[in-house]
Amino acid sequence: MVYSVADKKRKEVMKKAENTIENISGQQLSDALSERYLSYAVSTIVARALPDVRDGLKPVHRRILYSMLRQKLSPSAAFRKCATVVGDVLGHYHPHGDSSVYDAMVRLAQDFSVRYPLIDGQGNFGNIDGDPQAAYRYTESKMTPAAMLIMDGIDEDSVDMIPNFDGTTVEPTVMPGAFPNLLANGGMGIAVGMATNIPTHNVSEIMDALNLVVDKNDATTEQIMKKLVGPDFPTGGVLIDDFATICKNYDTGRGAFRIRAKWEVEKLDRGAEQVVITEIPYGIIKSKLVEQIADLIDAKKLPLVEDIVDESTTDVRIVITPKSRNIPVDKMMAHLFAMTDLEYKFNMNFNVVDSNGAPRVMPIGDVLREFIAHQKNVLLRRTKWRLGNIERRLEILSGLLIVYLNLDRVIEIIRNEDDPKAVLMEEFKLTEVQVESILNTRLRSLRKLEEMEIKREDQELRAEKDKLQALLESEEIQNAQLHAWFDDIKKQYAKTTALGRRRTQWTPSTEEVVVNADEFIEKEPVTIVLSAMGWIRAAKGHLDLNNLDMKFKEGDELQFAFHAQTTDKINLFGSFGKMFTLSANDLPSARGFGESVRMMADISADENIVSAFVLDTNAKYLLVGRHGTGFIVAGENCVAQTKSGKQIMNVDDKNPAVLCVRVCGDMVALSGSNDKLLIFEANQIPEMSRGKGVILQKYNAERTYTIDAMFFNMSDGFGWTTGRGTTKLDDITPWVAKRASQGHTIPVGFPRSGKFGK
Repeated sequence: MVYSVADKKRKEVMKKAENTIENISGQQLSDALSERYLSYAVSTIVARALPDVRDGLKPVHRRILYSMLRQKLSPSAAFRKCATVVGDVLGHYHPHGDSSVYDAMVRLAQDFSVRYPLIDGQGNFGNIDGDPQAAYRYTESKMTPAAMLIMDGIDEDSVDMIPNFDGTTVEPTVMPGAFPNLLANGGMGIAVGMATNIPTHNVSEIMDALNLVVDKNDATTEQIMKKLVGPDFPTGGVLIDDFATICKNYDTGRGAFRIRAKWEVEKLDRGAEQVVITEIPYGIIKSKLVEQIADLIDAKKLPLVEDIVDESTTDVRIVITPKSRNIPVDKMMAHLFAMTDLEYKFNMNFNVVDSNGAPRVMPIGDVLREFIAHQKNVLLRRTKWRLGNIERRLEILSGLLIVYLNLDRVIEIIRNEDDPKAVLMEEFKLTEVQVESILNTRLRSLRKLEEMEIKREDQELRAEKDKLQALLESEEIQNAQLHAWFDDIKKQYAKTTALGRRRTQWTPSTEEVVVNADEFIEKEPVTIVLSAMGWIRAAKGHLDLNNLDMKFKEGDELQFAFHAQTTDKINLFGSFGKMFTLSANDLPSARGFGESVRMMADISADENIVSAFVLDTNAKYLLVGRHGTGFIVAGENCVAQTKSGKQIMNVDDKNPAVLCVRVCGDMVALSGSNDKLLIFEANQIPEMSRGKGVILQKYNAERTYTIDAMFFNMSDGFGWTTGRGTTKLDDITPWVAKRASQGHTIPVGFPRSGKFGK
């Protein structure tokens, strides 16, 4: 049989597939997924999201700075296009998207994002209003002195270097410099299952804290915080937490700080005043803050504020105008702090990668001790590197001194011998390094003055060698060197300099200003109108309720209309037994159809609004269920503090709430769908703050239900009102009984609707 080439290839492929299948080892899918996801999570945490405690940098930031160092973009160099830097970082160190590199680079240049920018940007790098940066082909950059401090000593074998992703070059595992970048510039990031959010601090204060821990390794958090004080944000603001709260946050590595905007009062003509915001909390976008306040003004949520105008240029200047001259500005600001992001909570989370490569939340003491340990390690490595250089130089100098002592013989060997290198090594017992140096020496250097210079250098290097060896052997000298480094950085960023001055003031709030915004609402008459479909509005003035000229949406009609004042609270009682409280001043005007009350309060679509009324906290109200149960509740217990309302009456599907009637007499009358009327004394109804209540009127049939209830005074007599007028009964004895009775058949002339009228 003849086989084609195709058949042979097919057999080879099938045989290879069979061998592959035989070599596959069985593994549970869950185990495989968990193993691979764990690897991904660790990579995300360590290699992307969390900064290193030693240099405060994420890998992308570290690679950007190292690339700029290799491109010689020092503070004294000319600016270079950011596209060049991004391209070099992508090509040599960080094989990810260009936007991730450029975004990280931009943040290091924004003076409102980092306390001490590491990149000096030229061009549009975004602003505090949230506007985006220009593309990297338009912007230029170079490093700042702070960035150079972070990398100080990197070429002195101070840190480990590892191969880059393709093995063509190397990159540092961590930066060596003594600039405390983690605390100075903070950081934020979100990884798999963990996040970090570290505030910025003042370098001068950080150095004081580091010097303290160098001398006293077991310093307590309280002792450290007396030096460090607290966060120092690039946008300023006012820190209002007390010292105990600050210490607690830093002692655990987690906690929240309350930051308020900084403001001042400007006097205007005729005794008027306006407030000017000059600094806003860190992380808040200014344009969104202004928009937030403006929206609250439009929604009548800030009754003390008339207007807000953003007059900012390079500096923040937000002007807020009070509603009137009678409003104290401190109360207005207290209300703004409570309602807007002018007061903001910064949630601190010191989650960092420690020196062992493990992520963990660290208290401030551990952060400082890890940094100091890293600096000691850098110091020792730099010292050993310098000692190695000194040893090599001394070796060369000793060889050169032999040349000057035997100059004629050395010249003769070089001129006459075929292999002068070997002869010199043999005759003068020189090393290969020494001979190479001798052979490379220029003739012009063979003079007496040069010999003296070599001897002087030899003496200086030997003296330096002794000092460095003493440093390696003495921890006290090592600490003194650390103090010198820290003091030098503190001097460069002293609080007397523009960049070093503390921006965030610490002013513990000792007394909170209590603000009742309602007391500043101007009292004006309004007419509240609520439609059957739940659209509510407030018309100016007290309109004639019998002749309301109001338009409603198609299919909608009037349900409730009553008079009120702008200072009143409007209560809605729902069929699910909840009270909802609205402010009359916050209701929309009657120019349109109003707004859905179900959006203003969390009233479900299947819940009916049983009653709407002006709440009197000094009054009492009778709540009645469909099947004749109910109780009296005090008005002060009917105030709902949230949109979700306040549960007052316990109801179910068969017995929903149907009535809410104000108590205004010593007798109460109830009418039911069984055409019976019951009258009894009001004091027979119990007063409760919440519950189902008691039986008010008894019904034999399940389908029978309560229609209406009315309070009256026995001395005034009992009657009802219809379109023809008011009818009074001369004798109500047949209908008077105890609570929970069935009552008596309704009197002649009683309305067919079963209601007592208005």
